[in-house]
Amino acid sequence: MDKRNYQSELDKVIDGLDGRVPKLLLHSCCAPCSSYVLEYLSNYFEITVFYYNPNISPAEEYEKRVEEQQKFIMELPTKYPIAFIAGKYEPERFYELAKGLEQLPEGGERCFKCYELRLREAAICAKNADFDYFTTTLSISPLKNAEKLNEIGENLGRQYSVSYLPGNFKKKNGYLRSVKLSAEYGLYRQDYCGCIYSKRDAEKRVTEQCRQ
Repeated sequence: MDKRNYQSELDKVIDGLDGRVPKLLLHSCCAPCSSYVLEYLSNYFEITVFYYNPNISPAEEYEKRVEEQQKFIMELPTKYPIAFIAGKYEPERFYELAKGLEQLPEGGERCFKCYELRLREAAICAKNADFDYFTTTLSISPLKNAEKLNEIGENLGRQYSVSYLPGNFKKKNGYLRSVKLSAEYGLYRQDYCGCIYSKRDAEKRVTEQCRQ
């Protein structure tokens, strides 16, 4: 079966707005990943950035990313204003879901469970606050599985009766644009996804490269 073209599906949603400006709750993992997504979607949606990432460790790293996200939102010129909601920092929830999966490499089942944890909170928030759509910036990363993210998002959308906005923000050179915007705004660009396991894998890659 052919893979779905999530960018094309997003284009169709945008084309069908007919001048309406729906409310979008955008789960963000960090300012750099949000940069292109906000620049792009703020032309069509009234966006609230939802920062819920209990996977990030240590706490100092979490706070640094929160501050960087808020700083970028204030500096980015947009057609429609962007609001911000900080979710609770609940690292214990991440460690609970990661039990037994600690040794898996980045991009596997542990990550899928982490996607669901964060997107579930976004879906609940979107439902409770009467947003028209919710989605996530996560698909912009080359290390993230866009198909799985959209599958989880759509399932949660059905469960909570709120529309999930499909997307694969790597498309249209989205990732490259995020790198350029990060440089332009001087954003702190971390070298690991956020959790202690991704940091371990990143450090391992650096060590292996140094040995070559």
